[in-house]
Amino acid sequence: MRLARTHIFGVAGDTLVTVALAGSLFFSVDPTAARGNVALYLALTIAPFAIVAPLIGPAIDRAAGGRRLMMVVAATVRGLVALLMVRHLDSLWLYPEAFAVLVSGKAYHVAKSAIVPTLVQRETELVEANSKLVLLGGIAGALAFPPGVGLRFLHDGMPLVLASAAFLVSGLAAWRLPSTSVAVKPADDLERAELRSASVLLAASAMALLRAIVGFLTFLIVFWLRSEDAPIAWFGVVGIAAVAGNLSGAVSAPLLRRVVREELLLGGVMVLTAVVAFASAAGPSRLSAAGLALTVGASTSLGKLSFDAIVQRDAPDANQGRSFAKFETRFQLAWVVAALIPVLFFEVLPIWLGFLILACASSAGSFFFLGGLRAVARGVVTPAAGRKHRS
Repeated sequence: MRLARTHIFGVAGDTLVTVALAGSLFFSVDPTAARGNVALYLALTIAPFAIVAPLIGPAIDRAAGGRRLMMVVAATVRGLVALLMVRHLDSLWLYPEAFAVLVSGKAYHVAKSAIVPTLVQRETELVEANSKLVLLGGIAGALAFPPGVGLRFLHDGMPLVLASAAFLVSGLAAWRLPSTSVAVKPADDLERAELRSASVLLAASAMALLRAIVGFLTFLIVFWLRSEDAPIAWFGVVGIAAVAGNLSGAVSAPLLRRVVREELLLGGVMVLTAVVAFASAAGPSRLSAAGLALTVGASTSLGKLSFDAIVQRDAPDANQGRSFAKFETRFQLAWVVAALIPVLFFEVLPIWLGFLILACASSAGSFFFLGGLRAVARGVVTPAAGRKHRS
């Protein structure tokens, strides 16, 4: 419950920051001028996940309350920066501040992935706990949106003041989490073998591709709508569609997993993403962009919960907190790298071609993923090394 409160207020704060940015310098400056700033800060975002996280992650995992402290620091940084943004909505300082919120938010998600396994009573509850967090986060974002829009009529910076308060409450809730160590001992040979098994590596590759699709699609649509001088309302429509997709994935995941194997569910959402992306490329429009955002949101939510279940099943001897933190770091890195592509090339990347790239990437990903599953089923590839579990 304490983690749920932490997550609810954190998502609410992120939603309020997004509302405050609508109509600010982010959306009033010329897209060509904004591209350089966004590309620069996205590139800087790579550093914490590609360089810093692998170096300090093991030390944080060993320290009692290390990941908890990481969540508190992330919430505090977002709260303080949100207050600074109130004065800089029409200043170039808004760019580094907004990306400081982005980086600290992604650091929070890494820490959350590590700490969830330490809070459930049984490992079988892990997927259900993550599903509930996604669902509660989506509801919190939906509830925070209307007051954020209302506060903008009073002052453009008022949503940021409320966001700062939400982040502060999130940090206080995180501070009340148990001060436990995620992983006291380094990974041994059995853990490394299980995490390098064919089933886990296939699932991790598929999930990284889905996260990359989210990053690519987010900035593809943002810069496309900006270049078309679309009303701010359309940004809201696409954002709401993505949130609705996440919610639908979280709600349907427990039901679908009862009738469909996790691998087939993960492969299925990749195929679904490819089909909708091809349809969107054939008839690109603002409505098709919202439909694709809805589909990708649902696919990512279903895919992540399926991935969690696969790791839990095929790497039972691995430390779950440490493992999920490592995977989440890679997924966040995939998001950032893919997001750079439409930012750097949006002038030569028409929307139909962007949708087509997503469709081809999803198709190739589903082909290799399902082909890998077939190879495992036929015995060409060992499904999981390290089947001899600890007694």
